[in-house]
Amino acid sequence: MTIHRIALTAGEPAGIGPDLCIQLAQQEHDCEIVVFGDPDLISQRAAQINLPITLKDFGSTAPATPRRPGNLSVFPIALAEPCQAGRLNPSNSRYVLQTIEQATRECLQGRFDAIVTAPVHKAVINEAGIPFSGHTEFIAAITGGHPVMMLATPGLRVALATTHLPLAAVSKAIDADLLTQVITIMDTDLRRRFAIASPRILICGLNPHAGENGHLGREEIEIIEPVISQLRSQGLNLSGPLPADTIFTPKYLQQADAILAMYHDQGLPVLKHIGFGQAVNITLGLPIIRTSVDHGTALELAATGKAEAGSLHYAIATALTMATGKRH
Repeated sequence: MTIHRIALTAGEPAGIGPDLCIQLAQQEHDCEIVVFGDPDLISQRAAQINLPITLKDFGSTAPATPRRPGNLSVFPIALAEPCQAGRLNPSNSRYVLQTIEQATRECLQGRFDAIVTAPVHKAVINEAGIPFSGHTEFIAAITGGHPVMMLATPGLRVALATTHLPLAAVSKAIDADLLTQVITIMDTDLRRRFAIASPRILICGLNPHAGENGHLGREEIEIIEPVISQLRSQGLNLSGPLPADTIFTPKYLQQADAILAMYHDQGLPVLKHIGFGQAVNITLGLPIIRTSVDHGTALELAATGKAEAGSLHYAIATALTMATGKRH
């Protein structure tokens, strides 16, 4: 039996990332999970939330082995300055990025089967003078590829044509090249990573009522419909553009493997309403497998013992299933 090895970044040190890693270690897993972070921070946080933990430095030469509950493998990366739970410190921003970069490079070199990321705080990284728009873009700059963000919860997958853009910039960002690339990546990775032989992808329109035949906008007529037609001729199983206010109803969802939303707040509010805390953020279009939790750093919950690890468990399970190549 193959034992898979998952790299888990500890996230923002002042947030709930370390707490979630410790909670995760309390249970048995079918894979080896290695946390990239500061072992002193993890030990300190374990004492604060009163959970037992035994840390072991990761040895890359040993074969992957599941850890017993209460034990955790750590790829040690030191904080720049001591961390106080709930209090952001820009001096530790480079530490946060170092955990992500090191874990990503270990995946590229084949020592890990996937990377799972705990939440980071974008604002404090930027306050440290480091341009940073998010995990997805940072990892893609290291690995290459064209990242496509897809969130999933049981019964629903939603990918995004555009991600963290002001609403006023969305229309200009959507063109034929972008949509062709995003839809092709969705189709490829749903086949490759999710073992779906002919993915059924439903595509949202950009405007209300999918443009109402051009009366509420012409992006559907001039950009979205021609791309869908072209890709259908190449064998892709696509439907749309469909109005976003009805595409998430059972009538459509029962015939969809994934939905493509044109912008962040068109698709993600629905998914998070259905599955917040039991959802996972998946990055398609990369040479490695990457998943993440669906929530933020929750500074107010750090070191309180009240953080919920449901999304992290789902992110680990999804990464493991993608690594095994089984349909899900």
